[in-house]
Amino acid sequence: MPAEPVTPEAAPAPVQALIVVDMQSAFVDGDGAVPDARRLLDRVRALMARARDSGALVVQLQNDGEPGAPDEPGTPGWRIQLPADADRAETVVRKTADDGFEETGLEELLRKAGVTDLAVCGVMSEMCVSATARTALELGFRVVLPHDAHATYDIPAAEGISDVVPAAVVSRVAEWALGDEVEIVARARDVGFTKP
Repeated sequence: MPAEPVTPEAAPAPVQALIVVDMQSAFVDGDGAVPDARRLLDRVRALMARARDSGALVVQLQNDGEPGAPDEPGTPGWRIQLPADADRAETVVRKTADDGFEETGLEELLRKAGVTDLAVCGVMSEMCVSATARTALELGFRVVLPHDAHATYDIPAAEGISDVVPAAVVSRVAEWALGDEVEIVARARDVGFTKP
């Protein structure tokens, strides 16, 4: 069964880690930013602050794009917009696939810290956010997905197939496609954190 958002009265139990997916300048700043990127940045920033204050693990994923891509390593677009806190020894996990677990040390990092429950936020809803959340579920982690803390682009019109599909619809469909194991929370502010 597809997932349904929980109500504030049924807010999920706190999570022990926050996975921040690809909040890189190419996707959340300037002309190439996802729609409403400023609001997304504010929500993710607030999630990170609450996670840090609670002692939860904060892990940033950083995509290494192909040569010439907007997120090519070393380019301005590759830069993480909300930097990791070096004083807290936060980790940045670099990846080359949509799935943050594929050929990275993310699972080992989470297991070593004793994490069993995590929240996922960032970009793109139907790509890296979805792929990372799906693998986390398959690995047995409890996954919370705050609806207003992930985003993507509009899907362009395709002749004979569809008109433009608005980004908000794409994000909602990505949530729905994750099935009934993911816990979708309407507002990021309702996600609680605790130490692993």
